Amino acid sequence: MDARKPVENLRDEARCSICLEIFQDPVSIHCGHSFCQSCITQTWEGLTTNFFCPQCRETVSWKRVRRNWELANMIEAAKRLNLQRDRVVEGGENLCEEHQEPLKLFCQDDKSLICVVCDRSKVHRDHFVVPMGEAAQEYKVRGLWVLDRIKDHTVGAHQFSWAEGGRRKEEHLLLSHRGG
Repeated sequence: MDARKPVENLRDEARCSICLEIFQDPVSIHCGHSFCQSCITQTWEGLTTNFFCPQCRETVSWKRVRRNWELANMIEAAKRLNLQRDRVVEGGENLCEEHQEPLKLFCQDDKSLICVVCDRSKVHRDHFVVPMGEAAQEYKVRGLWVLDRIKDHTVGAHQFSWAEGGRRKEEHLLLSHRGG
C-alpha cells in the first residue's frame, strides 16, 4: 500500500469545506460540522436569523459557534508530522534537513518525522519509531474518532437546548394562563 495515501486522506479531513485550506481556528456549529472561524463568520456576515450550515444546509435561528479544540489539536499533530506540501521535494518525498535522506519514519516520543540515519542516532536510539504510513493512519483514525465524538456531543447539546427551550415555553404559557 502506498504510504502517502493515508497522509493525503488525513490532509483532506483537516480541510475547511468553505476555503478548502487546512483549518485555521476551527469551530463547530449547531449541526456538528466544523469550519475556520473566519470562514463561518464571513459566511454568516449580515445575517440576523436563519443561520445555515454551508455543508448540510441545516438552519437555526441563532448564531452559535464553539471552538473545536480536538480538531485544532489534530491539526497541530498533522503539522508536526510535516504534512504540509511546501516541504515536499521533487520525487514526492520529504528530506531530513540534517542527513538529506527521505523522512520515512515517525518518532512517537518526539512526534516528528525522521530518516533511517536519525533512527540509528543516539538521540532516537531508545525512542519508539514506526513507519510514517502507520503513524499517519493512526492519526487519521484518531482524528475521525474525535470528529465523530464531537458531532455526537454537538447533536446531544442541540437536542437538549431544543428540549429546554420547549420546557421554558410551556412554563411561561402555564404561568400566563394562571395569571390571566
